[in-house]
Amino acid sequence: MTAKRQIKLGAFLMTDGHHIAAWRHPRAPANANVRIDHYLRLARIAEAAKFDALFLADSVGVRNEDLASLSHTSRAVAFEPLTLLSALSVVTQNIGLIGTASTTFNEPYHIARKFASLDLLSGGRAGWNVVTSSSEAEAYNFNLDKHVAHADRYDRAREFVSVVKGLWNTWEDDAFLRDKLGGTYFDAEKFHLLDHRGKHFRVKGPLNVARSPQGHPVVVQAGASEDGRDLAGATAEAIFAAQRTLAEAQAFYADIKGRAENYGRNPDHVKIMPGVFPVVGASEAEAREKFEELQSGIEPVVGLQLLSQVLGGFDLSGYPVDGPLPELPETNGPKSRQKLLIDAARRDNLTIRQLYLEIAGARGHWQVVGTPKQIADQLEERFTKGAADGFNVMAPHLPGGLEDFIEFVVPELRRRGLFRTEYEGTTLRENLGLPFPQHQAPRARPQVVAAE
Repeated sequence: MTAKRQIKLGAFLMTDGHHIAAWRHPRAPANANVRIDHYLRLARIAEAAKFDALFLADSVGVRNEDLASLSHTSRAVAFEPLTLLSALSVVTQNIGLIGTASTTFNEPYHIARKFASLDLLSGGRAGWNVVTSSSEAEAYNFNLDKHVAHADRYDRAREFVSVVKGLWNTWEDDAFLRDKLGGTYFDAEKFHLLDHRGKHFRVKGPLNVARSPQGHPVVVQAGASEDGRDLAGATAEAIFAAQRTLAEAQAFYADIKGRAENYGRNPDHVKIMPGVFPVVGASEAEAREKFEELQSGIEPVVGLQLLSQVLGGFDLSGYPVDGPLPELPETNGPKSRQKLLIDAARRDNLTIRQLYLEIAGARGHWQVVGTPKQIADQLEERFTKGAADGFNVMAPHLPGGLEDFIEFVVPELRRRGLFRTEYEGTTLRENLGLPFPQHQAPRARPQVVAAE
């Protein structure tokens, strides 16, 4: 008998919450971004609620260089994800641990080794969120005067992921005999050298970390541009998406599943989990009141800078804030997010001020404000109508916003048979319903010679 398909849930942890003014909320500690006890609490409550994973975004730079706005936010400092997730692995047993790491400002061996270590430390619960990085501020920290071109970043990323997976296949699952009597520690026939020579990387290997109980970390991806979708279809096992309408979400879902199939993959083995920013109230009026309380904490200079940043760094300070969004050049940053916001502004005839108020909580992700039943209705609709396999919950403020979702929305989902009451297994793959990756012995790849 086939088990009923159920919603997957991730807890997307953004320091004090996803709303840009969350740090000012009475239920959020203002110093959350430097408190390990804050994250320990979040990890424990998410695991107690049987969430699939904790999800941490990351940037290797402070994206906002405007001190007039930056000084009114809590976004300047945060823990490095892998360090934090390693600490959280010790106080959790089942929940997945997904961290973000850039393919533009790292080397494959670094990433393969760090995430394989987290995977072993956690007993098979690690996931790597593959990003190519989107801001000039990050490039300035790595010997560059400007960011790498979008297409070049994705070209590098494709090879990067391939190398990392090759390194993760250095050792077969049962390679380590540890035979004290016979004196053999590992079976040499089950050791494989990568010896990769490609366009962007030369990596001999081997990786000096063994495989984990889930084979290797789950590969997650978040880009939605044409290049990002293609990378996702080819490599990703879970996808963090941002679509505001049901129709947009359905189109994205069908596109990614189709691309996966075109690459010879089972589309059911690609879990699409859009971000959702939920504000829960006992009544719709109470939910609206809660949301307006958050909105009232936005400093105009912060809202304007946030919008400029999400639009790819375009400076909007010279335009009337109550006027329309001007025509914008194509960005070298996050192309899909820029298009999403421009489309929303044109479709709904939004001013610059209205647009920054619109994204202050979810930065372009789907936003739902209402009662537990209303929110569950909307999640169920997207889940059952081919728009999502689950959701990354972007709590407006932490820990309170996550606690509200768990206390009021999760029971409603369970009453409908849409969310688990117990974990299916102990690894992230088991709980997401992803297959165990059979070992694939790395093969030396031919050297790519650049054209003259």
